[in-house]
Amino acid sequence: MSWDTGALTAGPVPLWHQIAERLRAAILAGEFRPGDALPSESELNRRFGISRSTARTSLDRLKEDGLISRRSGKGSIVLAPRIEQSLDRLAGFSDDMRRRGLEPSYLTESIRRTGATRKAAAALGIAPGFQAVRIRRRLRADGCPIGLSDSWLAPSVIGNHTLPDREALDTGSLYDWLRDTCAAHVGGGHELIGATAATPRQACALEVDEGSPLLVAERTCHALDGSPIEHATVHYRPDRYRFRIELANP
Repeated sequence: MSWDTGALTAGPVPLWHQIAERLRAAILAGEFRPGDALPSESELNRRFGISRSTARTSLDRLKEDGLISRRSGKGSIVLAPRIEQSLDRLAGFSDDMRRRGLEPSYLTESIRRTGATRKAAAALGIAPGFQAVRIRRRLRADGCPIGLSDSWLAPSVIGNHTLPDREALDTGSLYDWLRDTCAAHVGGGHELIGATAATPRQACALEVDEGSPLLVAERTCHALDGSPIEHATVHYRPDRYRFRIELANP
């Protein structure tokens, strides 16, 4: 191991901060790569002669900064750089990931016609309980879990078209299918950003602890004529995904 393991210095800088900065520098220099495990709390304790609580605080800081994930039984695992989405651009997940040089992939959990929830119905301009197409998928980038998508498609858009199978959705873009099969071209939309705590199902799918914070994006897309196409709710891991907005002086 070539990262700085020399003696810590006495002074105003806390020991936990010194260790966190050394590990951060090693991660940024590529000495620890995505998927690698950092030294455990007990290893840091032996190497630097510090308490377990000091070691834990060091690793917790790196987790807060989105550099590592920490899960019981797996240790502290280095994450790939956090994906950033600009809020001034409307794009599907596949296009967004490929623009960043990442390989998108999906795991389609379900696709079916079912009664729309009250929220989805309001967004799509239909009555609650009216039949709409619901698609639930797991989103990944370079094999890493990023988010969970719960998407509703307007009945007027789908019509009597045969729904895509899971294999088609696992390997392709939903927006491409809407365009090529349903002649539905997304012309714009709006998105609301919030936060929530991971449910047991979400925690398992996203490989985080139950109750962990998640970002929530609620998006409604419409066609060029303003008619609704899709209403989607996506839960993202905040250590793997963040939003960016450009600001300008008035």
